[in-house]
Amino acid sequence: MAYVIGDDCISCGACAGECPVSCISEGDGKYVIDANECLECGACAGVCPVDAPKAE
Repeated sequence: MAYVIGDDCISCGACAGECPVSCISEGDGKYVIDANECLECGACAGVCPVDAPKAE
């Protein structure tokens, strides 16, 4: 299952820089993950200071 960024996202961008396939982009008020491109590697979750990305 692809990762999803929750509402606790603080839009710091740390996750986008870690994504090996660049499927994370800045959305309206928080970052979003393209589920069709997500490798489910968890790199985004590992660097998030507020644990916003979660496996769905």
